[in-house]
Amino acid sequence: MNKSRILYAEDDKTIAFLIQDSLENYYEIEHFSDGKAAFKAFSTTDFDLCLLDIMMPEMNGFDLAEKIREKNSEIPIIFTSAKALKEDRIKGLKIGADDYLVKPFSIEELILKIEIFLKRSKKTESFPQKYTIGKYNFDPKNYTLTDTKNTITLTQRESDLLFYFIRHKNSVLKRQDILKAIWGDDDYFMGRSLDVFISRLRKVFADENAVVIENIHGIGFRFSEK
Repeated sequence: MNKSRILYAEDDKTIAFLIQDSLENYYEIEHFSDGKAAFKAFSTTDFDLCLLDIMMPEMNGFDLAEKIREKNSEIPIIFTSAKALKEDRIKGLKIGADDYLVKPFSIEELILKIEIFLKRSKKTESFPQKYTIGKYNFDPKNYTLTDTKNTITLTQRESDLLFYFIRHKNSVLKRQDILKAIWGDDDYFMGRSLDVFISRLRKVFADENAVVIENIHGIGFRFSEK
């Protein structure tokens, strides 16, 4: 079986060696020490996942992630950074990252995160072709929402969350259940991440009055169609 290919951007030689040495038994890793070189490789090579540091020469991780998202809205992006401020984490998620690990982290945790996203990518093959949501047709396999005029491409995390809502339409969903289903955890930061992605989906459906993502105070959310 072919190994999944990961683009790894990290300028710290020691950290890069340790991470690459630990992961290459499971994945095909291509390491780059600056963001510019990483994006050049991304533009010419197929990858299954991107693992990005933030503080890098030539092009930082935030800018790199934005450029990657311009070319591919589906590929999973995980930030690995020493920048632990809440603002940096939220910025990374708003750019389109699927997860954000703060250094130092365990290799076991990193591999778990990588496996979650790779498995979700493969599972899309078994999804039904389309769901109707208001005026949109939702294609979870290709992460798209299409109406008669436009096609909106979602990130994998946005698509996962929307698919979860659809499967539990009109039900009150507890925050911790959503977090465990989508993120595999329900800690404080994951809760803030959920709020970011809820906000993104609300913007997507801003012109569709039939679709409602309702806050249920003290409990969670309810996704419904009028």
